[in-house]
Amino acid sequence: MARTAGQDNVRELQRTLYRAAKADPGRRFHALHDKVVRSDVLERAWEQVRRNRGAAGIDQATIADIEQYGPGRLLDELAADLRGGSYRPLAARRVFIAKPGSDEQRPLSIPAVRDRIVQAAARIVLEPIFEAGFAPYSFGFRPRRAAHDALQVLVDEAWKGRRWVVETDIASCFEAIPHDRLMQAIETRICDRHLLKLLRAVLRAGVMQGGAVRRSTAGTPQGGVISPLLANVYLDRLDRAWHARGQGVLVRYADDLVVMCRTEREAEHALGALRSMLAELGLEPKEAKTRIVHLREGGGGIDFLGFEHRWVRGRESRHRHLAFLVRWPSRQAMQHARDRLRQLTRRDRLLLGVEHVTQEINLFLRGWAGYFRYGNSARQFDQIIRYAFDRLAIFVAKRHQKAAAWGRWRLRSPERAGLIILTGTIQAPRPNRPWRPLPNATR
Repeated sequence: MARTAGQDNVRELQRTLYRAAKADPGRRFHALHDKVVRSDVLERAWEQVRRNRGAAGIDQATIADIEQYGPGRLLDELAADLRGGSYRPLAARRVFIAKPGSDEQRPLSIPAVRDRIVQAAARIVLEPIFEAGFAPYSFGFRPRRAAHDALQVLVDEAWKGRRWVVETDIASCFEAIPHDRLMQAIETRICDRHLLKLLRAVLRAGVMQGGAVRRSTAGTPQGGVISPLLANVYLDRLDRAWHARGQGVLVRYADDLVVMCRTEREAEHALGALRSMLAELGLEPKEAKTRIVHLREGGGGIDFLGFEHRWVRGRESRHRHLAFLVRWPSRQAMQHARDRLRQLTRRDRLLLGVEHVTQEINLFLRGWAGYFRYGNSARQFDQIIRYAFDRLAIFVAKRHQKAAAWGRWRLRSPERAGLIILTGTIQAPRPNRPWRPLPNATR
């Protein structure tokens, strides 16, 4: 789809801010609020929010309601409120979602749609400024970076001999970041008092839970459009401290961390340094997920970004002299896939057509496989496809009040009711090779 002039103007604004921040790492930007309220920036913010859909906040206004009300009309009102200083964000709606493969529940805060638009506009302006100075150890929620970029670092460093691994994540990271220290980190690059006031208002808006609004002096609640950027701004302090005092190679994806080390002693020192640096930030590692693992043949592995990682030796005779790091979907990821397939084929959906349910299964499988195909996942893909086939067969049998074996027989045709096949989609990682083709690479 062709870009509009407004989109080009926003891109040029971001490029200009990025270049200015990159050219002068000590520069503090003082004229940004007027850019947040620009009509093209707000329009881009609305498009991002609309594309992501999402639920309503405490005001119960949905994306569909905004479309009926008139996006242009709402954006004009938001711009006027922001310029006049009368804008006040509503408290976010607090919900809890289950963590896959765990009994824990993750708190999620859902701002109102209008507040998500304002947060998106602020992120559009702020992101290029901070992105210009972020450390290379950070991969989560950053433009032109993906989880597989972080995963490739593990493959490369293990190949170089760093196979003692510190594995951890930050306990309640998004909920624990102190507001005062976060604002200090933001103020190292931003001195626009109107924008700083807006960010403080966003942080202090609080959440509504059980009919009461709760406000805290800490946290960038998960679910806020700008929260991932603010978390990265704060955790960049960890990245910089690691560059100055750490040992081993740090890989951070948001609040998930691994450190690749050459020796057990180095790994123990790295874990101690990590605890100390996090304590300086008012944070701490989650003890249940903190450990040191030696990647070796026949030994244990680590779970990172949905994959299980293990050190193995090549099976084929021509590869027996090689040992390398491999990865496949973790047990939690496999269980999540099975749970989702069960949901799509549950009994209360029997009134839906088989073709409709098959399309939903395929949509899920394409997304799931699109992530996990960059790994050594052939066996796990076969398991999930067989499970999907069995679940669909049981669904067909129930619709016709037959035995499950009858449903499997009905799906034995070459088309298998349109269920996709994942065979041949795997792309195994290789050391010191990009996990995806370079943009300018020739075919």
